[in-house]
Amino acid sequence: MNHQLKQYTQLLSQSVFFWAIAMGVYSILRYYGIDEEEDFMVIRAHSGMFGALQSLIKLTCIGVLIGVLYTHVDLLFNRFMTNRISLANDVIIRTIFHFMVTIAVFTIVTDIFSNLNNTNLNTDSGRWAQNKPFWSAILYIVLASFVFSFIKIANEKFGKGTFLKILMGKYKTPQEEKRIFMFLDLKDSTSIAENLGLYKYSQFIQDCFYDLNTVVPKFNAEIYQYVGDEVVLSWPYKKGLTNNNCIDLFFAFQEKKRNKSEYYLNKYGVVPEFKAGLHGGKLMVTEVGVIKKEIAYHGDVINTSARIQDECNTYKVPFLISEKLMQDLKMSAHLTSQFLGSVLLKGKQEKVGIHTIHQVT
Repeated sequence: MNHQLKQYTQLLSQSVFFWAIAMGVYSILRYYGIDEEEDFMVIRAHSGMFGALQSLIKLTCIGVLIGVLYTHVDLLFNRFMTNRISLANDVIIRTIFHFMVTIAVFTIVTDIFSNLNNTNLNTDSGRWAQNKPFWSAILYIVLASFVFSFIKIANEKFGKGTFLKILMGKYKTPQEEKRIFMFLDLKDSTSIAENLGLYKYSQFIQDCFYDLNTVVPKFNAEIYQYVGDEVVLSWPYKKGLTNNNCIDLFFAFQEKKRNKSEYYLNKYGVVPEFKAGLHGGKLMVTEVGVIKKEIAYHGDVINTSARIQDECNTYKVPFLISEKLMQDLKMSAHLTSQFLGSVLLKGKQEKVGIHTIHQVT
């Protein structure tokens, strides 16, 4: 519940902030050069700076209202619409819903302003059909919606906050960061693929990763890469440690699969099981590529995380974590750990201590 509330608060604050700024900018663009309009969007009841300020305040408030409503529209949309529709259809359908909400918002606000300000605004049914200022505002809002959608898509692609850093050129030169990495891999993938066949196996992987994506935002994780039937997850070091996010994500994913075990058995005849390796430390991050740009991480942390995950088969456990990362964690009461020893990982010259973690039921 806390994760859901936090996610809702973040979505709401982002939407309100964006639309307040967007409508504030619209107020400035629409105010100057327009002498008179019988419309709540631009009311020049006063000349000079006071009139501009009045218009800015009113449209910024409308932006806040739009942001609140659009947040709830998007939450309902995400809940009831399948994640498997194409990006184009997602944007189109979402825009239609936004359009309908906008009509309702503008109608309500027009009526309120007309009554409060005693202005002679047209509040008759169907007034929007011939209202040019309204349609100019709608066009602006639709374009702003596409910009906001683009920002959200880019933010999901690169990770929270990373897109802004890319725009600012932070990763044009390599930067040192401290991060946690998890390599999450499907167990017995070869035999499952042979039994299901290529097409159905691809559907199986799709379902697994859809389920994972419902869990990832709750624990502030970023998906760095999909590699076949493996996923590489990442956290800024402090975020990964907070509330044991880097550990609890794995068990939340397991719980998600258990809850859907009947679905997987009926459709595929097998319930997916994943193994994970977890490690953290300092590494370099930089922007690479020209035709296709990506953020790349370079350093021993990634290699060690992958090698730790490989040891899951050796010790027959689903989850392993490095001794170094384990020392920085504050274990919750619902978790227990067991030290398995120090092992010489492939490609390493020094042994690495590893632990396995279990959830107390």
